[in-house]
Amino acid sequence: MSNETGHVKALVFDVFGTVVDWRTSISREISAVGTRLGVDGDWNAFADRWRAGYHDGMQAFRDGDREWMTADQMYRERLDILLAEYGITGLSEPGTDYLNRAWHRLDPWPDAVEGLTLLKSKFIIGTLSNGNIGLLVNMAKYGGLPWDCVFAGELADSYKPDPKVYLMAANLLNLEPREVMMIAAHNGDLLAARDAGLSTAFVARPAEYGTGGRAPDLEAAAGIDVGAASFVDLARKLGVDG
Repeated sequence: MSNETGHVKALVFDVFGTVVDWRTSISREISAVGTRLGVDGDWNAFADRWRAGYHDGMQAFRDGDREWMTADQMYRERLDILLAEYGITGLSEPGTDYLNRAWHRLDPWPDAVEGLTLLKSKFIIGTLSNGNIGLLVNMAKYGGLPWDCVFAGELADSYKPDPKVYLMAANLLNLEPREVMMIAAHNGDLLAARDAGLSTAFVARPAEYGTGGRAPDLEAAAGIDVGAASFVDLARKLGVDG
């Protein structure tokens, strides 16, 4: 481990896009529903628009236009709109609720479980996501993600990049902010964490948005402590033997 990161004791991870491949997982689930009900559609676009509802909901909260909501609630609000737009009318309420919980069943990136297991051998590891705790726990069970702890904006009644979300994780771990390292594939998240006093590491996820969609961050922004190509690479750079 470099001198710059030798003080780090805990690693907290952004989840959607950094740990799990949300777009492929969601597109697969809604495609299966469309096939079963005889509805054709651009299911990658559906996944993108469904995800956008989550970001729109958080921004409305930040703007003071709505009360705090869980990720599950925001996803369900946008799902109801999209099902109507796509002409998917054959789902029962239990079926719609099950589909909404597709966000609990997201596949980890191929390196995620191996890399997290390596990192866990030396550090406390946990989530620091805007997803709600129930969602994150179910996702961990589904994907075999070996978290020591699960932190979410829900615990601070806010969302990243609010500084109090990052500081909440450090406070609950009884650590100084610099002793906690935020790991994400999104430079905006990392820069906000850095401004709150956390250490930071970037892990590239070039396939997060598929082809022809939103451009992912491909390398760490200036001021980020560590840049890595995968969680396994991050473990090596943080001095984990294995």
